[in-house]
Amino acid sequence: MTITIKEVTKEELQEYAKIPMWHTVTTILKLEKIKGGLGGIIFEEIEVEPYIKDLGKEEKPLIWEKNFDISNWGFFIAYDDDKPVGGACLVYRTEGVNMLNSREDLSVLWDIRVHPDYKGRGIGTMLLSASKDWSKTRNCKQLKIECQNNNVPACRFYAKNGAILVSIDEYAYYEDNDEEVQLIWYLNIN
Repeated sequence: MTITIKEVTKEELQEYAKIPMWHTVTTILKLEKIKGGLGGIIFEEIEVEPYIKDLGKEEKPLIWEKNFDISNWGFFIAYDDDKPVGGACLVYRTEGVNMLNSREDLSVLWDIRVHPDYKGRGIGTMLLSASKDWSKTRNCKQLKIECQNNNVPACRFYAKNGAILVSIDEYAYYEDNDEEVQLIWYLNIN
């Protein structure tokens, strides 16, 4: 297996979109507030009845351009020879993207995906490294990452790579799923 990471243009989003973005959920991070939150917040990893979480149903690369000006966005595809097996999308200086907090020194890891057959082979680390390098060339100080409490492997991955959990929003997805908690991570770029 020879994996290469290539920066691509929006014209390759058709290929990017073919990379699956699902994982099997076997545990979640259950949030427990001590004294209503004043005594701290604890995450307990608990087992759940296994199910498939398909983020690809919600994250559709082919409509990004319909909703935003993506001229400042960055796209990477990881290839095994010529087969796309992973991807990352970065957002930078884009009007209407609330995740950017109106900051010009912040990029957002809008999307990262690794084909399920290729997980655990370092592709995510390579994509995250390319994302940091891309952000650094734009003088970004931080990379912002959204995740959920039902993606424990991703949470561990971000923490292992130096990201810090900075925000917990129990109600971000409340209308769709009152069990899912939004976790926002920041990765400092040196």
